[in-house]
Amino acid sequence: MTKEEIQKENELIRIGLEEAYIKLVKFKKEKNSPLVVSKSGKIVKIMPEDIPPKAKYTR
Repeated sequence: MTKEEIQKENELIRIGLEEAYIKLVKFKKEKNSPLVVSKSGKIVKIMPEDIPPKAKYTR
Protein backbone atom coordinates (compact mmCIF):
# COMPACT_ATOMS: atom_id res chain seq x y z
CA MET A 1 0.00 0.00 0.00
CA THR A 2 1.13 3.51 -0.70
CA LYS A 3 1.27 6.22 1.94
CA GLU A 4 -1.76 7.92 0.35
CA GLU A 5 -3.79 4.69 0.43
CA ILE A 6 -2.94 4.17 4.09
CA GLN A 7 -3.95 7.76 4.92
CA LYS A 8 -7.24 7.35 3.05
CA GLU A 9 -7.96 4.06 4.84
CA ASN A 10 -7.14 5.64 8.22
CA GLU A 11 -9.51 8.52 7.46
CA LEU A 12 -12.32 6.11 6.55
CA ILE A 13 -11.76 4.16 9.78
CA ARG A 14 -11.84 7.41 11.81
CA ILE A 15 -15.10 8.48 10.13
CA GLY A 16 -16.63 5.05 10.84
CA LEU A 17 -15.62 5.19 14.50
CA GLU A 18 -17.08 8.69 14.85
CA GLU A 19 -20.39 7.53 13.35
CA ALA A 20 -20.47 4.51 15.67
CA TYR A 21 -19.86 6.77 18.68
CA ILE A 22 -22.70 9.12 17.66
CA LYS A 23 -25.06 6.14 17.28
CA LEU A 24 -23.98 4.80 20.69
CA VAL A 25 -24.67 8.15 22.37
CA LYS A 26 -28.08 8.38 20.69
CA PHE A 27 -28.96 4.84 21.82
CA LYS A 28 -27.84 5.45 25.41
CA LYS A 29 -29.87 8.66 25.61
CA GLU A 30 -32.98 7.00 24.14
CA LYS A 31 -32.77 4.14 26.65
CA ASN A 32 -31.66 6.42 29.52
CA SER A 33 -28.83 3.99 30.13
CA PRO A 34 -25.41 4.88 31.54
CA LEU A 35 -22.26 4.41 29.50
CA VAL A 36 -19.85 2.15 31.39
CA VAL A 37 -16.16 2.86 30.77
CA SER A 38 -12.78 2.21 32.35
CA LYS A 39 -11.01 5.35 33.56
CA SER A 40 -7.56 5.03 35.11
CA GLY A 41 -8.22 1.35 35.76
CA LYS A 42 -11.55 1.94 37.50
CA ILE A 43 -15.06 1.18 36.23
CA VAL A 44 -17.04 4.42 35.80
CA LYS A 45 -20.67 4.98 34.80
CA ILE A 46 -21.40 8.10 32.77
CA MET A 47 -25.04 9.16 32.85
CA PRO A 48 -26.61 9.75 29.40
CA GLU A 49 -26.98 13.50 29.92
CA ASP A 50 -23.24 13.74 30.70
CA ILE A 51 -22.03 11.83 27.61
CA PRO A 52 -20.28 14.22 25.17
CA PRO A 53 -22.05 14.29 21.78
CA LYS A 54 -18.76 13.87 19.92
CA ALA A 55 -15.68 11.86 20.74
CA LYS A 56 -12.54 13.73 21.73
CA TYR A 57 -9.27 12.38 20.46
CA THR A 58 -5.78 13.48 19.54
CA ARG A 59 -3.71 12.58 16.53
